[in-house]
Amino acid sequence: MSNSEIKKMKLGTDDNINSNIEKIRELFPNAVIEKNNKYIIDFELLKQELLESIIEDGEKYQLNWIGKKEAVKEADTPTNKTLIPIREKSVDFENTKNIYIEGDNLDVLKLLQESYLSKIKVIYIDPPYNTGHDFIYNDKFREKTFLQSNEDCHSHWLSMMYPRLKLARDLLTDDGVIFISIDDNELNNLKLICDEIFGEKNYIALLTVENNPKGRKHSKYISISCEYCLIYAKNINSSYFIENIPKEAKDMKLDDDGNFVHNSGKRVVVGENYFNKLAANKNSKKYYSVYYNQSLDDLIICKENDIEDVRNDLIQKQYKRYISFRDGNFVENTYSINRFKELFDNDCLDFKNDKIYEKNFSTAVRMKNLLVNRKYQGIVNNKIIDVQLDFKTTSAGTYLKNLFDGVLLFSAPKNVNFIKLLLSLFEEKDYYVLDFFAGSASTAQAVLELNAEDNSSRKYIMVQIPEKCPLKSEAFKLGYQTICEIGEERIRRAAKKIKEETNAEIDYGFKVYKLENYNIE
Repeated sequence: MSNSEIKKMKLGTDDNINSNIEKIRELFPNAVIEKNNKYIIDFELLKQELLESIIEDGEKYQLNWIGKKEAVKEADTPTNKTLIPIREKSVDFENTKNIYIEGDNLDVLKLLQESYLSKIKVIYIDPPYNTGHDFIYNDKFREKTFLQSNEDCHSHWLSMMYPRLKLARDLLTDDGVIFISIDDNELNNLKLICDEIFGEKNYIALLTVENNPKGRKHSKYISISCEYCLIYAKNINSSYFIENIPKEAKDMKLDDDGNFVHNSGKRVVVGENYFNKLAANKNSKKYYSVYYNQSLDDLIICKENDIEDVRNDLIQKQYKRYISFRDGNFVENTYSINRFKELFDNDCLDFKNDKIYEKNFSTAVRMKNLLVNRKYQGIVNNKIIDVQLDFKTTSAGTYLKNLFDGVLLFSAPKNVNFIKLLLSLFEEKDYYVLDFFAGSASTAQAVLELNAEDNSSRKYIMVQIPEKCPLKSEAFKLGYQTICEIGEERIRRAAKKIKEETNAEIDYGFKVYKLENYNIE
């Protein structure tokens, strides 16, 4: 590693606890005293300063578990680790903006605060579901002696997730969103800690994802066929999703200009109307009459005092009159004059009989919270194509198996199509995507595929603990020592395949970093 690279990298992290105390001292200097070269908070004085902002009643609605205090403190405890670049594993190290990090995500999330604070638009994670066989994170709380009861298992999981989610929130942009895949083992607990960390008001939705249509074979009561995805915004007032599910072709038709429009449910903008209010204010921008000559494609807008005041001079010139009315009275139109003219100039109006409709050019609908596998003919880029919504775990496994020459190296990989659907919820196409439970790196492939499809520049940061491959596994037999090595090779192979199939000019590279102890002589 060059000297310039060492200078660019932050070694270790600052002590957030002392930093927070310093901030309190600046705001309330009388509530912080200095003793033995350390600052100590006088909480009684601080309570007096805050007065009514303090909740005097010690009881409140919250989630508690064994080890919560340590878990909360862990997020603010500094790390003495650093990131070392591994050039021999990287692809196009000098130019790429994509990153793959080998290391425990708790320390990595602390290090990312230095360079990516409030800069990550999307976080997607597929954390351990706490099934009893998926824990590999050796946090301090696990060093304690716990009885192996269900309560203790939940405590382990909550203490593992809490500091990571708390650090993740700080990385999100103001309009950023986090997606968390989960099953029913910890769904309720995850919802409660997310309410605490992100704020209950920033809850967006819970997706039910049909990932196993046939259902689990060994279910005792109900054959489970789905998983979930919990969604939170950092600031619900700043975030928004676009419509991203292609409409069915049978619901669309071509207009005179060859554009697909919705064939039903068109909005009436001028015509008989029982919803808009009566036009009591003649100065209203929504009060006007429309005269349209189809052969000339000419539009004239008039202000008429009475519903019987027909412009016969225009009628004689083959103009047709359109008005919004109800029970013999003028009704305000749906849009203002300026907006109506804009729709006309953009050929978004359909003149039929005695009504003017707004053409619905949208070829997508809003994603529903129930995601079901299905095939249909839909409209994409004004063309009829075969659309397949495939969220199955088996499909993800088959793809990964084919990518590695017929060998399945990773059990139950995440479905790339599902992650792509989540990433396509955003109108912006140049942002960072973070996955700190990267697994087989499905998220990285989703970013590459989506960039190739819409010629965009989303960037990914993958973080994965270097979990050892089991000695008897196919991965180990083929020479893969860790899950990280599988993920990195998956990105290389997927990138090569995408480039061959699309010839898209996007960023196919990634820098590899490894988490190491800060120990420089």
